[in-house]
This record gives sequence, structure tokens and C-alpha cells, in this order.
Amino acid sequence: MRVTVLGSTGSIGTQALDVIRERGWSVAALAAGRNLDRLEAQVREFRPDLVSVDAGVLDAARARLTGVRVIADPAEAAVHPADVVVNAMSGLIGLSPTRAALEAGQAVALATKEAMVTAGGLMWEAAARGGGRVVPVDSEHTGVYQCLTGEDVRDVAEIILTASGGPFRDGPADLSGVTAEQALKHPNYAMGPKVTIDSSTLLNKGLEVIECASLYGLPPAQVQVAVHPQQWIHAAVRFRDGSLKAQFGPTDMRLPIAYAMDAAPTGMQRPGDVRGARRGPEVSGHLGWPMRGTWEFRDPDFGRFPCLGLAYRAGEAGGLAPVALNAADEVAVDAFLAGQIGYLDIPRLIEGVLDETPAGTLSWDAITETDAWARTRTTERAAALQRGRP
Repeated sequence: MRVTVLGSTGSIGTQALDVIRERGWSVAALAAGRNLDRLEAQVREFRPDLVSVDAGVLDAARARLTGVRVIADPAEAAVHPADVVVNAMSGLIGLSPTRAALEAGQAVALATKEAMVTAGGLMWEAAARGGGRVVPVDSEHTGVYQCLTGEDVRDVAEIILTASGGPFRDGPADLSGVTAEQALKHPNYAMGPKVTIDSSTLLNKGLEVIECASLYGLPPAQVQVAVHPQQWIHAAVRFRDGSLKAQFGPTDMRLPIAYAMDAAPTGMQRPGDVRGARRGPEVSGHLGWPMRGTWEFRDPDFGRFPCLGLAYRAGEAGGLAPVALNAADEVAVDAFLAGQIGYLDIPRLIEGVLDETPAGTLSWDAITETDAWARTRTTERAAALQRGRP
């Protein structure tokens, strides 16, 4: 199998290349940002046909990456002939390559959360136009996909996404004095700072609720969250007859990445159109994983973690509200990490921007405009918070 990896130098991208290496697959194309040291090593090992980099390092990349075509447009890499395109690009920059791949009929293993959070309906339209297919990469959404294989989405009563609860699941009760150092100590995973802070506020799980609703064609109210500190159960589906199916296993992202790549060629062309796939061989020695220990489940505390409720609010509102939610959170988290605002200012800023988000019809232009507006407005609100403090 030939695989393209967009976002190849990030966490999901490097783990996708681990699976490709383990299975002896080849690489059609790579897209990265500015990390030329890591990219150069990947090019030497996997010998792709072409490579995309950030336009700011294009000349330097062409000087270093000899023997391979180097471009600055990841969308061009996304449509390069391949059996599967893994999109692990983070942020709205990942939308254009996702759209291009789907319109070109590519099979997409999708890790770019923003694609379905901010533009789900538009992505499904792109898949319908071009014949592209989608299978999610996130462990929760891939878990749902596996639970729905062989089922009819119309029989679903609710989907249950599990959350670790983050570093503050057991306290303190008062989160007003939380520092960035404390919030960055995730109990289970080593992730980038943005995702780790979002996990601590449960905003990350809220974004997953919106993403899940978009992927499987359900209202956000039908997607529930259960705090499961062990994180061995990744997702569950409750059917209308009362029965439950759950997907569980080791907390190793290479497993859902491998499954998504196996399943993408026969993946979804419309919400909830889940089709099974034959699984590949063992991933990273996990056949010996033991089913042992105590598994806990708790309800999320919406009072201590208001970001989760704000995500439900944006998801239920639909339209451009999820775009504003996503943009406001990115700015607020950056401001918190920079020491400019307090921890509880993150939901305050997001709520204020949601209150002001203008109504509008979802379109590619409207996404860009709303994202820019929400970022500016959140920055203004953060500055006002700073001015109001002694």
C-alpha cells in the first residue's frame, strides 16, 4: 500500500510512519511544516515522490532535500496518487488538503479534528462530489467506527466517548489558581501543549462531541461523555434495545492509526455509512495486552469544567458557532500559556465570543471570516481582562 502522510513531523504523523515502517508499506508523499531536520530523515528513509513544506522554509528545504520534488501546497500532496492519505495536520490549515483529497476521490484517514468540527457538512459535500472516503483516526472516533461496523446507525440510542478527566479530575475544587505547569501534566498521555490544556479543561472532549456528531450524523445531545481514568475503553455505543458495544485496548495511538489506514479505502462517503475492513497484522506487539485491573466510570462535572458545556452549546447551535468556539479556544489557550490570563479565563473568553458570534450560513469563505473575527475578538477580550486586573 502507498500512503501519503500530511503533518508527518508531528505526533500522529510520526506514529503513522511507525505503522508504515512496521508493515513494509511505501510513502507516496509527505507534508510538514518547518521541522526540516525531522523531515529530512523521513525523506531519506521513505523516499516519497514529493514533499510539501511551509512556504517560509521552501528554499531551504529545496537545498536540503535533493532528489525529491519540494512544494509549498499541502493540498497538492493530498491529491498525489496514493491508496490512503493520512491527514494529521493541526488547525484550519488542514481543511484545504482534506477537501482537496475528498474531491479527488482519495481515501482519507482523518486526524485533523477541525475538518469535521468546523466544516463537517462541507467535507461530506466534497466527498459526495469526488467520491472520497473518510475514516477517523482519533482513538475515540475510531472506537465508535469499530462498534458501528455491522450495525445500522439508525439503531443507535447514544454514543459514549470516554475522557481521562485530565490532571484535575480529582481536584482541586477551586481551579482559579491553576498554573500552566500543573495543567500540562496529563495523567495518561504525552501530547502537545494545546491538546494537553484542552484535555485539562475538557474542551478537547467537547470538540470530539461535535466531531462525532458530524461523523455519524447524530445530534450532539446523542453523544455523551464518561470520565474513565484508565482510558482503556475508548468509546461505546448504546443501541435502542439497551445493549452496549465498547471498543477497548492499549492506550497506543498506533492501533487506531493502523485501523484507520486499513479501513479508509472502504470508509464513509456520508455520515454514519460505516463499513468494516479486514484488519492488518499485529501492531507494535500488542497481542499480549492483559485484560486486568479496575475500570472506573464517572459523570463529567460541567460546573468545574464549563468548556464542555460550551462545546455542546456550539454543537447544538451549529452553523458558524463551532468555528468561533475553536478559534476562541486556540487564542485563549495561547494567552493562558503565555501567562496573560488565568485558567478560568479560558471558558470566560470562549463564552463571551460565543455570545457575540454572528449567525450565518456555513461556507468556506464564512469559515475563514468567522475564524479571523473570533481570534481578533478573543484577543481584545483577553487584553481587557489584563487591563482590569491590578
